[in-house]
Amino acid sequence: MSRLFSIIGLIVVGLSTSLAVRAEVSVLTSIKPLQLIAAAVQDGVGEPAVLLPPGASPHHYALRPSDVRQLREVGLFYWVGEDLENFLPRVLSGRDKPSVAVQALPGMTLRHFGDSHGEHDHGHGDHDQDHGDHDHDHDHGDAHEHDHDHRPGSLDAHLWLLPANARVIAARMAADLAIADPANAARYQDNFTAFDQRLTALDKRLKERLAGLSGKPYFVFHEAYDYFEAAYGLKHTGVFSVGSEVQPGARHVAAMRARLEAVGPTCVFSEPPMRPRLAQTLTAGLPVTLAELDAMGGALKADKQGYETLLDSMADQLVDCLGAL
Repeated sequence: MSRLFSIIGLIVVGLSTSLAVRAEVSVLTSIKPLQLIAAAVQDGVGEPAVLLPPGASPHHYALRPSDVRQLREVGLFYWVGEDLENFLPRVLSGRDKPSVAVQALPGMTLRHFGDSHGEHDHGHGDHDQDHGDHDHDHDHGDAHEHDHDHRPGSLDAHLWLLPANARVIAARMAADLAIADPANAARYQDNFTAFDQRLTALDKRLKERLAGLSGKPYFVFHEAYDYFEAAYGLKHTGVFSVGSEVQPGARHVAAMRARLEAVGPTCVFSEPPMRPRLAQTLTAGLPVTLAELDAMGGALKADKQGYETLLDSMADQLVDCLGAL
């Protein structure tokens, strides 16, 4: 008889475990930074998945059939919005479960390209209203890759790089998860509260670490960092937005090199995983350090402190290069 009760007990435990697994809310995000925020909210309850593989561009991604299936089946889906992942609206129109475009959430701080004045080439303005006294001109090669994404007046969709926005996104995720999974509502709220407190500490830490870099000149290959720069008193000197397929002509390269030469010792940041082919030609023989600035956190582990690690790593990358100038 005792053996029978043991067997029944095992069956009950097995059923309970099975139901618990089934009850777990499936969460999918479009890009890694949103997955890092979701991981903080779901800590100890579930693990969010991410749609784009490491290194894939959110501007230009071709969905596979398995991606489309995942998008249809997942319980909660979070993406930035059509200003970033313009390949998603058509697929999401056929989805019958919640999809949240975080750029539309109340309380988000949004920036637009060309918001404030400054010298600029090809119609790209100074984007930092807090640093309007800086001249800010952009040198572009054949800007096939980014021009259509960064039109003046269009939304700068790299909004996750501002801790205040991460707080708004996490609050929405915690609220959604509490509704979808009431049994764990208190845990989601506790996770959000802890994340909120860590963001306050992160913001203070970054302000202290980056304070000494204000006014240091540097160039970027992708205009992805304005939210971070505005928050921490930084400003890139120019953008070399160069198409991946067509190299700019010799005259344009010479003009870009002249700008680098005029600035003197400086850093040029590219975004991993690929360094633009032009980088070496552009900087050869000049007092320029080539470095990386990773806004996506492709190699980071999606755990409860992944988002802080993303911003801390960006600060490290800036301090390592600009601190040596």
